[in-house]
Amino acid sequence: MSVHFFYAQTEAPEKKTQIGFGQVDFLSIKMPDNEANMDFTGLHYNLKLNDWSYAGVGLYGAVGGIRGGFFTLGVNAGIQQKLTDKLFIDAGFHFGGGGGAAAPDGGGAFILPHFNLGYDFKHFSATAGYSYVNFFDGGDINSNQFNVAVQIPLSFEASNFKDRENSFSIENLKESSWKSQANRLSLLVHLNNLSVKGESQFTGGEMIKGRTIRLAGFELNSYVNDNVFFFVKADGAYHGIQAGYMDVFLGGGYHLSMNKNRTNILAKFGVGAGGGGGVDTKGGFLIYPDLSIEQKLFDNVYASINKGYMMSPDSHFISSTLGFGLKYYVDKDGTISDQREFDNGKLKGFEAIIKQDLYLDAARNGGFNQNMHQISLQINFFLNKYIYGAGQTSFANFGDAGAYAEGIVGLGVQSNTFFNNTTSIFAQVLGGAAGGGGISTGQGLIVKPSMGINYKLTDKLNIRGGLGYVKARGGSLSSTYLNFGMSYNFSFLSMK
Repeated sequence: MSVHFFYAQTEAPEKKTQIGFGQVDFLSIKMPDNEANMDFTGLHYNLKLNDWSYAGVGLYGAVGGIRGGFFTLGVNAGIQQKLTDKLFIDAGFHFGGGGGAAAPDGGGAFILPHFNLGYDFKHFSATAGYSYVNFFDGGDINSNQFNVAVQIPLSFEASNFKDRENSFSIENLKESSWKSQANRLSLLVHLNNLSVKGESQFTGGEMIKGRTIRLAGFELNSYVNDNVFFFVKADGAYHGIQAGYMDVFLGGGYHLSMNKNRTNILAKFGVGAGGGGGVDTKGGFLIYPDLSIEQKLFDNVYASINKGYMMSPDSHFISSTLGFGLKYYVDKDGTISDQREFDNGKLKGFEAIIKQDLYLDAARNGGFNQNMHQISLQINFFLNKYIYGAGQTSFANFGDAGAYAEGIVGLGVQSNTFFNNTTSIFAQVLGGAAGGGGISTGQGLIVKPSMGINYKLTDKLNIRGGLGYVKARGGSLSSTYLNFGMSYNFSFLSMK
């Protein structure tokens, strides 16, 4: 009775819909010195700011040519103006950083504006038009080209970030705007081993057949129904080869549950881009079939084992995969499910942060130090009101280290707000894979403790500054770093 009384005193906040869309695009970039074109594909997520403008983030990777392992990260902004009910103009701008595969990328900073004509097919849109790319910080990649894109509506439900960790009974929620179909997501954090099987080699000529590349990364699954899901997966090397290898995949799969939903079998197939660290994947296009078995540990947490293959379509690069990880399932933003019954719901905090880092006197493989800048995307999921799990990816954009990239995870803590609810402080420790661009990270394992301050601009937006230290295990990188950026925060309803 006391528990019921406690839940009943808290009225569920109004559910608000944030309109957004995902985008996959493709362009073929003309390379200098008569080199084969580098086919470039991007994966983006944008928020609609109003009826005619959007902003978001995007990740590009090489999938054709000779620069497998070339990756970038950046921010998007654009406008969409209707010409008719179906026809529209999409004009936008992308700024970011990255590089790799010994390409002439300079410091890594680049711009990629576009001007496209689009058509709305109701459930998705398609656009095509002109784009321009310029690696302007000392790079030689400068090209005009045709581009095509597919956009899919991907909106989400949200509440204010300050409401995180508030709990509500199912009876309370059924009387509110949250009475709707629940959506299921899962997040896997794992270690993955690649055992190279084919006659693959480093771009320098050394054979790597029989070598094991150790990766760390994450996988996010979004369920269409109880069995079918889509996924995005990213990994980076931290041991077994020189630092710098990375892969990113997008795909789909089938989920089969048994043993009263305590045991799951998942079959997946993905396509994507991979390379770097000297690994020769030619143009970078890879396919990824995989089979996973999961066993429930407690609540929504499962242990996962996966076995599969990662290969180029012509088998130039081929490896078997074996991974181990922890997966967390979330039924979110609704009270109705055909397979599960819910007793209560809790609002969970979420932050997406885009920032610019400055590494002071970053150690280089040539035995010298030089400042290095990078653009960084960090995602925070709040485990309770104060402690969060974090994942971060970063790519160099100034400082003559265009191929440098990071993929790290860890934990942090964030305070309550003070100074009239405008300010909070945080501290975090992240670690994982990093390398490339001539930065001295050894085989790629780094640790990054930091602390900083958030200042509120609106209910969803903060500006953010931080100070930290980065240390590479097995390399000479040992630097103080500064960062400044912006965070977008909200809370979502997690059902149990």
